[in-house]
Amino acid sequence: MSRRISGGLPLAAAVLALLGAASASLAADATPPKPGDIYGVWRNPKGSVHIEIKPCENRTCGYVVWANADARADVKKKNNQDLVGMQLLRDFSATDPNEWKGRVFVPDLDMTFSGQVKLLDRVSLKAKGCLLPNFLCKSQTWTRVDTATAPTGHAL
Repeated sequence: MSRRISGGLPLAAAVLALLGAASASLAADATPPKPGDIYGVWRNPKGSVHIEIKPCENRTCGYVVWANADARADVKKKNNQDLVGMQLLRDFSATDPNEWKGRVFVPDLDMTFSGQVKLLDRVSLKAKGCLLPNFLCKSQTWTRVDTATAPTGHAL
């Protein structure tokens, strides 16, 4: 049974989609991305979940820093934990200058999947998550929460 967040989008689909490939950039800033531009806070298309992507030891990871009440309630029902503070992006490493691969944890399924993130520009990224590598995938475009504080490019 899939839980839903506001707007009717299953939380699992939203989180899986964090890691991948959407068809168009939503960015207003067409500045070419730099490798460190991945760091920062990103929101899903429905605006129900914000994840901070940051360096974690020698990898890149992402933690939920904000979620709306519906998203939090969905996860609370499933595993009696708060969505805020959960590490959803795990062990991401660069495969190209603006692309990372790793694992994504989907709390309402209590499962981890393969994932991919590609920067489109400094304010948008394409995300794809797959049940198996390149099989049963979901994708979305995520947007940087605060473009005024977007990094100018730090090495990974």
